[in-house]
Amino acid sequence: MVVVNPRSGDGRAARTGLAAAARDRGIEVLELRPGEDLAALVRSAVDAGADAVGMAGGDGSQAVVAALAADTGLPYACIPAGTRNHFAVDLGVDRTDVVGALDALLEGRERVVDLAEVNGRVFVNNVSLGVYAEAVQRDGYRAAKVRTLLDTVPRAMGAHGGTRDLTWTTPGGRRMQGAAVILVGNNQYRLGGAAGAGTRPAVDQGLLGVTVVDPPDRRARPRRRPWRQWVTPEFRVEATLPVPVGIDGEAAVLEPPVTFRVRPAALRVRIAAHHPGASPSAIEPVGALAALRALARIAAGGDPRQLPPRVPPPGR
Repeated sequence: MVVVNPRSGDGRAARTGLAAAARDRGIEVLELRPGEDLAALVRSAVDAGADAVGMAGGDGSQAVVAALAADTGLPYACIPAGTRNHFAVDLGVDRTDVVGALDALLEGRERVVDLAEVNGRVFVNNVSLGVYAEAVQRDGYRAAKVRTLLDTVPRAMGAHGGTRDLTWTTPGGRRMQGAAVILVGNNQYRLGGAAGAGTRPAVDQGLLGVTVVDPPDRRARPRRRPWRQWVTPEFRVEATLPVPVGIDGEAAVLEPPVTFRVRPAALRVRIAAHHPGASPSAIEPVGALAALRALARIAAGGDPRQLPPRVPPPGR
């Protein structure tokens, strides 16, 4: 069974003829209608005897269906019919082959991966707090991500040097206050690398990946690396006010404390045999600037890969 959200990715499922292709393969198709409860729709299908579930939609919808598949022990397939398809990339699904991803439900290779939770809500990619989370909250974010981010950065990092209300603890036990960005991933993101910067080398390590970008401090001498990363099974951020967050690129506001945990080996994933089955992450470091750009792509919902520059044709 596959659930199709026809509105995801500006109608990508319809443009590719996904529903018809699924039926041709003998896969039951459920179309998510406006206002319909996705979780209730999937639960009904599971109660009716579905033996595997696929989701053709964005990462927010993927998280809902993945959580239900994990709770019921059913295999899950990620069909990359959304706009960005971050989870598909890190699973090794070819996001340019929407129809071909359906083959995972018939005879795909199976692997087990992790899920993560924030205040009890499952996420498949990451949760951002700080400047990027503020941008996600703003009207027009989806239509003009870059412009919204550029407008938000100076305001969030100007007079106060970042979000001061957030309090967190380093791996060494030091209590810290304030950050420009806190990004918590379902496994760790690689900020350096060649083709794979901004993706996760693995989603089955049983650990959260925490990335904290410090507020700018012009007084610091010598200038230290502007971000720190570590892995941990749990992470907690405290605050005095409700915390705006971006959960898999969708805006939400959470009551503090904001508590993260990983669910190791929670999800059975099937991937089409002709798809890569692995993340594009590379291992070569490329420096601080490229790493920060990769972080911006992750948290802001852009393309998670670092693509090679275009070479202009001769004569230009």
